[in-house]
Amino acid sequence: MKNNGRLREAREGYLSNDQAKIRRSHLPHRIREDLRHAERHRGAGFTLPEIILGGQDGLVNVLGVILGVAAATNETGIVLVAGLAATFAESISMGAVAYTSTVAEADFYQSEVERESWEIKKIPDGEKGEVRELYRSYGFSGDILEEIVTKISGNRNVWLKVMMEQELKLHKVNRKDALPSALIVGFSALVGSFIPLLPFFFLPIKTAIFLSLIISSLTLFAVGYYKAKQTLGRKLFINGLEMLSIGMLSALTGFLVGKLFNIQ
Repeated sequence: MKNNGRLREAREGYLSNDQAKIRRSHLPHRIREDLRHAERHRGAGFTLPEIILGGQDGLVNVLGVILGVAAATNETGIVLVAGLAATFAESISMGAVAYTSTVAEADFYQSEVERESWEIKKIPDGEKGEVRELYRSYGFSGDILEEIVTKISGNRNVWLKVMMEQELKLHKVNRKDALPSALIVGFSALVGSFIPLLPFFFLPIKTAIFLSLIISSLTLFAVGYYKAKQTLGRKLFINGLEMLSIGMLSALTGFLVGKLFNIQ
């Protein structure tokens, strides 16, 4: 979900049934500005899924680790060491995954641009045929279809854009976005990881376990609720429970493993 003002307003209008917002978001000048801005900044910005991915992964994994260690040892110091190790390892790992995946996507996109550019130059008739079949699948035929093919193939930049976005369903990914993406995912994982760990710094272990479960449960439910509110606009409670259930399943698994290998 990119931070796009017009699309955000359209989404909010739809979710709240605000007809005025919907109409404002579809004014011609705003659409034109939006498209120009998208061309200049495509790939920039951070998404809600990235933040949720890092935060949820950090919270759930560290919660499972500390409950497992707490069940196995009943020692606050050991729980904190294990929790901190998991916190920083998880944050670095998630950031690294975000970085390498963005780089891989950018490299793949660039390789496809080069391939499509070569095909447009070397086998234009074949590429025109692909455009023709693509728009035929959209319901165009006859003279209108041929006019579309002629218009698109008359501009190399437009032609390449159509092949990338409509045939291959690929959108530009910039290598320069890899580091910011890694930082936001890694930081989200760090914040999420500390949520279940904090009570163990200040409270006896049994109280800390209970409070950690409560805080983590409320956080997971709130994240699921918020995500549904921002994307679906409905089933808020169900989505909150869904995310809560996923987190608690991980916590239960960690706890049971700790009990199984009890080393007290």
